[in-house]
Amino acid sequence: MSRAKQIVTELLSKADIKINGDRPFDIQVHNEDLYDRVLKQTSLGLGESYMEGWWDCEALDQLFDRILKARLDEQVQGDLSIQLKILKTRLFNLQNRKRAFEVGKKHYDVGNDLYQRMLDKRLNYTSAYWRTAKTLDEAQEAKLELVCRKLNLQAGMKVLELGCGWGSFAKFAAEKYGVEVTGLTVSKEQVELGRKLCKGLPVQLELADYRTANGQYDRVISIGLMEHVGYKNYRTYMDVVNRTLKEDGIGFIHTIGSNQSVTTANQWTTKYIFPNGMLPSIAQLSKAMEGLFVVEDLHNFGPDYDKTLMAWYANFEAAWPELKDKYGQRFYRMWRYYLLSSAGGFRSRQTQLWQIVFTKMGQPQPDCRKI
Repeated sequence: MSRAKQIVTELLSKADIKINGDRPFDIQVHNEDLYDRVLKQTSLGLGESYMEGWWDCEALDQLFDRILKARLDEQVQGDLSIQLKILKTRLFNLQNRKRAFEVGKKHYDVGNDLYQRMLDKRLNYTSAYWRTAKTLDEAQEAKLELVCRKLNLQAGMKVLELGCGWGSFAKFAAEKYGVEVTGLTVSKEQVELGRKLCKGLPVQLELADYRTANGQYDRVISIGLMEHVGYKNYRTYMDVVNRTLKEDGIGFIHTIGSNQSVTTANQWTTKYIFPNGMLPSIAQLSKAMEGLFVVEDLHNFGPDYDKTLMAWYANFEAAWPELKDKYGQRFYRMWRYYLLSSAGGFRSRQTQLWQIVFTKMGQPQPDCRKI
């Protein structure tokens, strides 16, 4: 047995994972070079080797749940190339305006046909709320309703949504609560389809970076944008909200979050799924809010994202026969790895899902704790 294989075997044993075992979360190795590659390239090497067919696992979600609960990811540092990539995130602003549209082109523009088959009927691409829901459609509508109630929306209000996706919130809020919504997104495909879906409603969707927002609004929100903002820009984001939110308005953030304050993200995820992405911590967000806002409510329902991702995965699998000729086998393995490893992240409680309601300093407390 090579030294690299011995190290990896011992690490996996801490999570009760066996190489070529017979349980759903055991890994099946097809290329013995895997061990050295993982030790040198950490998460990037693990993900790329899966995409290339070097190893398999029946239940990737269970595998990553075990790996992350055992904190094995913290025990492999990688070679110099990995350390240099981490250093780069500390020296440069990887989420500046010039880079803002990269994630739109690489991820959100990958194909509306894929998202229409994977997501719910309203095209929500953030966690659903499963408290009483039994289906994905019900859970996503419950999430939208929860957001609207926390915002205490009233007919005639003007809402700014930073990172609007395909307009799922905008359409729901305009139809049910009679508000006007201006939404910004960095995805060309989202804007084009979103405008069709919101036709006839007081909804305006624009292809624009959140930093260009202007005007005055009763509510300023983001549902799934903060993961793309970057730690060097959290204060900039808060300044944008402060600039566009009326004095008596309510701000709202729905974001995936990290238990620790970091300056980088999973190397595989940033290369193949979300370019320049990273998860904020509570400490980083609260620091960015200092002197501007009062946090009125903080709600964590991270386990609901695990269930949401598994529902997306089931839809993706069911639709794959219709999609495979366009996207190909390498994409299939990449997307499967993305959805199921993410589910494992939430199941292990390494990643969270927060909804934060906040107001400007000195304002009366709104009735926003409507869980």
